[in-house]
Amino acid sequence: MILKPDCKYFPGDRPCDFNKFEGIMCDNCNHYNPINFKILIIKLDAIGDVLRTTCILPALRKKYPDAHITWLTKSNSVDLFKHNPFVDRVLEFEDSKIIPLLKVEYFDLIIHPDASPQSAAPASYSNSENKKGFILNKKGKVIPANKDAEEWFEMGAFDQYKKKNKKSYQQILFEICGLEFKGEEIQLFLSQEEIELKENIIRKLSLSDSDLIIGLNTGASRRWQYKQWRLDGYIDLVREIRKNFKVEILLFGGPEEIERNEILLQHFPDLINTGTNNTLRQFFAKLDLADIIVTGDTMALHAAAALKKDVVCLFGPTSYNEIYDYGRIAKVYPDMDCLVCYKPECDFDPTCMDNITVDMVYTEIEKIIKRKLK
Repeated sequence: MILKPDCKYFPGDRPCDFNKFEGIMCDNCNHYNPINFKILIIKLDAIGDVLRTTCILPALRKKYPDAHITWLTKSNSVDLFKHNPFVDRVLEFEDSKIIPLLKVEYFDLIIHPDASPQSAAPASYSNSENKKGFILNKKGKVIPANKDAEEWFEMGAFDQYKKKNKKSYQQILFEICGLEFKGEEIQLFLSQEEIELKENIIRKLSLSDSDLIIGLNTGASRRWQYKQWRLDGYIDLVREIRKNFKVEILLFGGPEEIERNEILLQHFPDLINTGTNNTLRQFFAKLDLADIIVTGDTMALHAAAALKKDVVCLFGPTSYNEIYDYGRIAKVYPDMDCLVCYKPECDFDPTCMDNITVDMVYTEIEKIIKRKLK
């Protein structure tokens, strides 16, 4: 048999691209690349957390240059991996065919950094003698698969430990995997078509390279309503920016931000609305328009970091220490003892996010603008 089914490019149920488009067969193919080491990464949600976990990919590829890397995630995160050269295969958690597949395959390394019973199940039944992160025990309880995961495990269980933590998520993730974190970036790759979408918008709006663009991502996830800054704060912030600088301001958000972005447009009709019904990839392409992003601790933060934007991020109930700043993220948070509570409901009035003043946010924006205008 001339067929080489161990090649990383062979899909199994159809010809590979080299055969389909170039007519090459295995007996004379110089693209043959046998799979000798297989890695499975299990990270299901949320989208922003999945995105920031991609920072581990360059380090894994460096340590295991010939590895075949599979990422198991939920369907709403699959598009994060488009055009990503570090991932060989993306599997959808919701696909019923995945369970028998994972029970048959063997992986040399499985990484599952979430103490979630739902995602710990595939981490448990997938075949590997080397698992890092979290699995289920025989009683169905989540337990650390290796000692380096114990610290993150206890942080998730005890609010006291979460509040005291000074490590970034990236550092914790790398420690779980037994790797040294050296500032590896979040991995997000725009296609040529997405770059052209951005450039078409620039031409349509008659923007030039000299225009300084600020993006306001005005919302937050439905789960964490207290990640969201108050609407009157954004109104006063726009007014303050416009009073002192000549910049273009773009509005970002999803379906939940339709009303608040429309109110902002009523106050400032010349703001540029990027839309609230974009696909994930359209959102990334449009976010790439901005030089500075103002956002809460949500998916836009991690996307902006991946796109290497300057970011002003507003923190309240979530940990600002867990966000690695890459030298580009300015963190704004009030001086309150109750921060890092991760509570969906709040007993304080005003809340932590309400205690973030316009001046606190504007001061960080001003610093970035002055640096960029030098």
